[in-house]
Amino acid sequence: MELLIPALGAVLCGVATGVWVKSTLARRQVSTRLAESQSDPDLWRLADADYKRDLQSALSSGAAAAVLMLILILNVPRELALASGLLAIPAIRTIITRRNLTEIGRIAADRAEVERKAREVLTQEELAPLQWAARLAPSTLPDLKGFEIGQAYQAGSGAMAGDFYDVFKVDDHRVAAVIGDVTGHGIEPSITALQAKYLLRAFLLQFRDPGQSLEQLNTQMSVLERGEEFISLCVLVFDSDAETLRYASAGHPAAFVWHAREVRPLGATGPLLMLDPKGQYHSREMSWEKNDVAVLYTDGLAEARSGGVMFGEDGVASMIRRDPTASPDVLTKSLVEAARDFAGGPIGDDVAVLVLRHV
Repeated sequence: MELLIPALGAVLCGVATGVWVKSTLARRQVSTRLAESQSDPDLWRLADADYKRDLQSALSSGAAAAVLMLILILNVPRELALASGLLAIPAIRTIITRRNLTEIGRIAADRAEVERKAREVLTQEELAPLQWAARLAPSTLPDLKGFEIGQAYQAGSGAMAGDFYDVFKVDDHRVAAVIGDVTGHGIEPSITALQAKYLLRAFLLQFRDPGQSLEQLNTQMSVLERGEEFISLCVLVFDSDAETLRYASAGHPAAFVWHAREVRPLGATGPLLMLDPKGQYHSREMSWEKNDVAVLYTDGLAEARSGGVMFGEDGVASMIRRDPTASPDVLTKSLVEAARDFAGGPIGDDVAVLVLRHV
């Protein structure tokens, strides 16, 4: 009889050890998953503590089973053999509650999976505005023969904005530069800006005249019937063979060209896009020679304020006159910094600047 108790206890402790080992492995998987997903450190510490607790329980149950086996093998006093049954009491509790342990392990694993997916969603939400902005105003532009290009983009109140620009080859001897701004902030103006950017690219490839391209774009964008959205846009088409610059502007702030030692404004040649479905847009042409500079920007630059006074188009033109021979990258940076200094702090609105030099 005295040997029956340690024998039964050894079996019970062995079963309990198996239960704890299974739970330990599940807890370890959860802890590893949370660590790899770089989730909330507090959740990982809790999972790691659960894993270590179950590991300790597994080791304790295994040690108790080993002790009871030794009691069976060794010739111990009858009283000790009977008392050894106390070692099996925790094992009995473990076996009774093993279903709860399994359920808790499953819940912990599900929680880890939910946490991992939540982290992925948050990461995507954080990256989405940046990826969207990169399509509207890319940080790098193509290397184009005969041009040095500088660009800057700065979001105002949020990462999602309606400012955009584009530079691309129309054909072997023509290059188009575009800058635009959709009224409003958030996802909807950004969607409109993306639509306008790539529709205009298609029209500029189809029509030689930028004014005609703007008319086609206005017709297509007006179909959207977004009553509170309007687009200001300026497009320049450089012809290296004819050495000309042909431009059209839909209510956009005046672009500037440094030509023949003068700063010349390129004013609007038609109304804002989406204002009048039947709006008419004209093109104008001027010479485009070596060392000439074209500066395009959105209204956030000119509307930087110091009290009730705006930096304005005069401020932009003044900065160009100060050093028109500066590289496009330097001139772009100087324009943004000048507007920021004028405002005495960060510019509240979205700002995009595009500078091209004929080399």
